[in-house]
Amino acid sequence: MGNEAPSAGTNLAEVDYGAVQASPEFQRLRRTHRSFVFPVLGACLAWYFAYVLLASYAHDFMSIRVFGSVNVAMLLGMAQVVTTFAVTTWYVHYANKRLDPLAEEIRDEIEIGEFETREFEKEEEAR
Repeated sequence: MGNEAPSAGTNLAEVDYGAVQASPEFQRLRRTHRSFVFPVLGACLAWYFAYVLLASYAHDFMSIRVFGSVNVAMLLGMAQVVTTFAVTTWYVHYANKRLDPLAEEIRDEIEIGEFETREFEKEEEAR
């Protein structure tokens, strides 16, 4: 979906992108995206800084051997890598299910020319 070229009849230079951005559909897409990204970003940053702080100030805890020469620090470091892959997979699934259909609707409206600026100007005037 995201890599498909616009149809031959679409003149993207004539699209009123300001109207697209002000549209309720685009605002819904943006809200849906942000409702996922900001909380997950906050959790990942907290997890990362917790690891850095533990590595900096909790030497005794981080040097506890779990098995063989593997200690807590190594396990938590590997967990950071696993977290990165898990969050990436989670986001791809979320985007495919929730974001891509909304973006496709907006793109389709732009390409077939049904995205009328007048509709949004009337909505703005009514507010």
